[in-house]
Amino acid sequence: MKVSIIGGGGLVGSCAGYALQCGGIVRQIAMLDVNQDMAKGQALDLMHGSPSVADQCISGGGYEHIPDSDVICITAGLRRKPDESRLDLINRNTDLFVSILDEIKKVGTKSTAIVLVVSNPVDILTYVAAHRLGLPEEQVLGLGTQLDTIRFCSLIAQQLKASPTQTKALILGEHGDSMVPIWSSATIGGLPLDQFPGWNPGLANELFTRTKGSGAEVIKGKGGAGFAVGIAIRDVIEAIALDRRCLLPVSSIQRGCYGIRDVALSVPTIVGRQGVVDRLEIDLWPKEVQGIRNSGTNLRKTLEVVLQRLR
Repeated sequence: MKVSIIGGGGLVGSCAGYALQCGGIVRQIAMLDVNQDMAKGQALDLMHGSPSVADQCISGGGYEHIPDSDVICITAGLRRKPDESRLDLINRNTDLFVSILDEIKKVGTKSTAIVLVVSNPVDILTYVAAHRLGLPEEQVLGLGTQLDTIRFCSLIAQQLKASPTQTKALILGEHGDSMVPIWSSATIGGLPLDQFPGWNPGLANELFTRTKGSGAEVIKGKGGAGFAVGIAIRDVIEAIALDRRCLLPVSSIQRGCYGIRDVALSVPTIVGRQGVVDRLEIDLWPKEVQGIRNSGTNLRKTLEVVLQRLR
């Protein structure tokens, strides 16, 4: 399988490339960037480590890599400022993103290619990509709340001194201010969270607030998130490459799940080789369902402005 990372010269793209290299699952990794020297430099740096990691073909360059790519991961975009919401990025990032989509269309893709949108605001741009590229909707998905979800689980595990890999919880809805914590299904080692030693309901608001602020906290500390988002990208791409059909909170255009339509956001989604295999309307608390619907309403308002601008 060949994965091309558009924006591979930047922090997020390079971390995604490194995470995929360490995973050793995909056969080819192409680092693409408007600054091709940077992309080729990142590819060379990765290639130098390959003898100790995996037998892979790692290259750098431009859109010439797109036609034979199985997964096209778009990470290019302007960074969010510490006090800026993800939705505030829309006016700064839409034109850049659309120019990337137009270049992809110009060179062409495999009919089975999967497009993974990482650029923010990811839910808005996932919708735009699905409608502009001409691929089946199921083959265009966004990273959505996968990053928020693993951040959420890491903070719960840290607070309770639990195993991070055994901590399971979801964030759904928008990758942004209206994201929704799904406490109803949170577990550690299969044990409901409210039965785990050290848990008390008072921790819920504290942990969710820290999760929502995690991105801004990382940006403030080091200038931009890289390592965790690279891992989140790897989670999704490996699910595609291995046809794992695992449940991930990724963003896709909704056609009725939880009563939401014609907007992209994250619901429990089965991800496999064809991209979005299915969306599951699992039982949630009423306030969680309402929260996801509110996310859809908020995103739709912004989406209408963006679509009007693109017409």
